[in-house]
Amino acid sequence: MERTSNLNSPTLGKSSSGWLNGLIGVLIFSGSLPATRVAVLEFDPVFLTVARATIAGVLALCLLWLFKEKRPARHQLVPLIVVALGVVVGFPLLTALALQYVTSAHSIVFIGLLPLATAVFGVLRGGERPKPAFWLFSILGSLLVVGYAVSKGLAASPKGDLLMLLAVVVCGLGYAEGAKLSRTLGGWQVICWALLMSLPVMAALSWFLLPASFSTVSTPAWLSLAYVSLFSMLIGFVFWYRGLAQGGIAAVGQLQLLQPFFGLALAATLLHEQVSLGMLGITVAVILCVAGARKFSR
Repeated sequence: MERTSNLNSPTLGKSSSGWLNGLIGVLIFSGSLPATRVAVLEFDPVFLTVARATIAGVLALCLLWLFKEKRPARHQLVPLIVVALGVVVGFPLLTALALQYVTSAHSIVFIGLLPLATAVFGVLRGGERPKPAFWLFSILGSLLVVGYAVSKGLAASPKGDLLMLLAVVVCGLGYAEGAKLSRTLGGWQVICWALLMSLPVMAALSWFLLPASFSTVSTPAWLSLAYVSLFSMLIGFVFWYRGLAQGGIAAVGQLQLLQPFFGLALAATLLHEQVSLGMLGITVAVILCVAGARKFSR
């Protein structure tokens, strides 16, 4: 009877919901880098960054108005600014710049560092304390993807790889800060308020950087812009922040180790980029690390 009670406990149910929401978020985010890669072939990377934030910001404004959400408290404003700088501006801009120098398949490998960055900031900002074995699996997973990137020519494009590393750091901070804030403000509300706070600056920059003509922009580039605006900047975060808040920042954050697998599959399918057996081998290894990290996350 005691075992049945534990299995049906609200804590376990909430944790399972967190992992499910987190997985949906990762699946959505997996298309971000391939879509960005397509978009930057025809859009300026800075314009792409501000345009996607502007489109998502307008949608966020509509959602907040439709559901008549109350304004955030004063003490929530600084964390929202951190979220905006990390995931609305920092990560999209840095990855868009990086993808001018590296392929999406190569850049996706660096996403394997995000779980470790998110877990570190989850401890620093979220007050979480995973078991020592958790860090072993998390660090091992990160070392696998970084080691593979180095073995395949990290020096070939130091600028692109450095931009991706910076993107990982600011994104990890934005994830952890947003997840912590989601516990009191709500998951979709956090990303919507962060987008809204960014909207005036992003809209002004979009107008200032507006290309003279869009006549040469292809349909795939427009579809990619739509994807990164609607799914990468808004819908994905609805599931992701909710999952982090429910299941734990460090724990659910390890699901990002699966993102290279989904992203590489998309890169090979949509962009016809070469995906080597080494990449697939690393992906299988990091999946095992996710399983180990999940077991020792609490």
